[in-house]
Parts: sequence; C-alpha cells; structure tokens
Amino acid sequence: MIRRLRLDRSGASAAEFALVLPLLLFFLFGIIDGARFLWETNRAEKATQMGARIAVVTDAPAGGLVAHSYLGDTSGGSALTQGDLVPRTALGEVRCTKSGGTVSCTCVVSPCPTTLTPFDDTGFNLMLQRMKGVKPDLADTNVRVSYRGSGLGYAGDPNGMDVAPLVTVEISGLQFKPITGLMLATITLPPFRTTLTAEDSDGSQSN
Repeated sequence: MIRRLRLDRSGASAAEFALVLPLLLFFLFGIIDGARFLWETNRAEKATQMGARIAVVTDAPAGGLVAHSYLGDTSGGSALTQGDLVPRTALGEVRCTKSGGTVSCTCVVSPCPTTLTPFDDTGFNLMLQRMKGVKPDLADTNVRVSYRGSGLGYAGDPNGMDVAPLVTVEISGLQFKPITGLMLATITLPPFRTTLTAEDSDGSQSN
C-alpha cells in the first residue's frame, strides 16, 4: 500500500496547479493594473488639456491681473506707453487654486500687479466642471492654474486685458491603488501640465 501511494500520480496536476495559481493570478492582476494605470494617466492628461482649453477663453480668477493697466509700467528702463508691446518679463507668475470652496491667487514669481483681488471663481469653476467631466474623481485641491508673461499684449489695450499670458493648468497629488497591492498600497501619479496662450482672459466673449 505504501509503495502504491508513493508511486500514485493521480493528484499531481492539482498540486502543480495549486503551486502555479498564485503566480498566475499575480501576473493576471499585474496586467490589469498596468492597463488601469495607463487609463488613469490618459484621463488625467486629457483633463489638463480640457482645463487649459477652458482657462484660456474664460475670465482669469485674479481680477486684479485682468484689470491691471501696464501703461506707465517701467520695462527695460523706459515706461510703457499706449500701444507698446508688453514684454514677457513684465509678468512673473500668478498662481490660482481652490480650497474649501474658495478661489485664491498669489504671486509666486515677481513682478505681479500690486493687487490680484478681487478673486472671481466663475472661470475657475467652469474649468473644474469640464475637467471633472473627463476625470470625475478629481478634487478641487488637485488643480491649479498659473499665468505667466508671454510677450504678447499691448499696454492700454481698450478691448480687454493688457497681457495675453501663458496659462498653465496642472493636476497633482493624484493617487493610484493597484489591485496587486490588495488596494492598500498607493502610488502617487506624476503631475500633469498643459500650457496654452490666453485668448479671452477677461471672459468678455467666452463667458
């Protein structure tokens, strides 16, 4: 009987399958995780592109930036006069975010207008709405929009904002939970950015 049991191979396939199954499942879920990661990355990239497209044709949250007149501002040692091209160096970087339901803007790179207030959340909220249509799990605090000098725009422009800044929409702080980590481990996705040149930053046409 002992000899027959020792030579019996009837359960070998089941035993081998039990040994291989965990590795097979790990590779299977790894492939699924890879596809999910690419999907979430693509959605975040598309959301930033959508956000930038909306941001360049709606009013900038920093009302002081929109209303600021560059007439008389000194650039390159001389004061700008009516119709002068506003140089890129005339505007550093203004960054706007939303937290606790409130939009605020700060000057992160000088020079900036003396005041950035009043803050207007109309364009920012519209941008967030369109972005969440692409990536619904996006939180307000994941998004920020920045305005930098582009070298476009004219001092004393009677048709709207003096400058046409470079507008950058960025998504950061997104988390990805892989199935292979039993949904306990998280991976922080890299930031996503899209930059376009402003077209109607006072929202006079687009809003």
